[in-house]
Amino acid sequence: MCRHLGYLGPSRSVGDVLTRGANSLRVQSWAPKEMRGGGTINADGFGAAWWDGGSAVSYRNSMPIWSDPAVDEVLTGARSTAVVAAVRSATVGMPVERSACAPFTDGTWAFSHNGVVFGWPDALVDVASEVPTKNLLALQAPTDSAALWVVLQHLLTEHEPEKALRMLVARVEESSPGPRLNLLLGDGTTLYATTLYHSLSVLKTDDSVLVASEPLDDDPAWVAVSDRKFVVASPGHVDITDLD
Repeated sequence: MCRHLGYLGPSRSVGDVLTRGANSLRVQSWAPKEMRGGGTINADGFGAAWWDGGSAVSYRNSMPIWSDPAVDEVLTGARSTAVVAAVRSATVGMPVERSACAPFTDGTWAFSHNGVVFGWPDALVDVASEVPTKNLLALQAPTDSAALWVVLQHLLTEHEPEKALRMLVARVEESSPGPRLNLLLGDGTTLYATTLYHSLSVLKTDDSVLVASEPLDDDPAWVAVSDRKFVVASPGHVDITDLD
């Protein structure tokens, strides 16, 4: 599947967020520890989104994160108090291209999906039926994750982010047999995440928070999030409730 992370706190280099730690997101691209049957490595592209002046900007590439010199030569020069990033392991049959790489952004939000919607695309026909046709025609890539993003964008126009994410998970579960839906959404001030099958951990300090598929280092303060949970995180604060 994928690995993703979200960071909120004091201004940091975006490249540093991707590479710091013995088990950094870059390391997880070739040596993940908790894929849970969702592939073996994450070599099908990567992306990072950060907020600059209140607006989300992003860098995405279909090559493995370990082979892109921009991580060390360009992204180290970008600084932000908020980052959402992901490395990708493409589901069999789905394209390996830049447009399929998370995070997906729209200027306000950044979104990542670690998992799979089984039965795609049929399983999302009903879920997407309320989305304006124009939005569906603008789908960034023919993947389950890109489709989830379009549906979520529509839900966010009518609901608060927590309710929108909970609604999305519930609707997909109704139509897909055992979907894997670890979702991560950020707006530059708050991170929202779900656990449905795949792993997630959080690390909170007095002025920062990290939400990641796997701990980035050996800090004993990392807390593993159990399955079927909903996480709302901001600097120095983490709230974990039941997803159902």
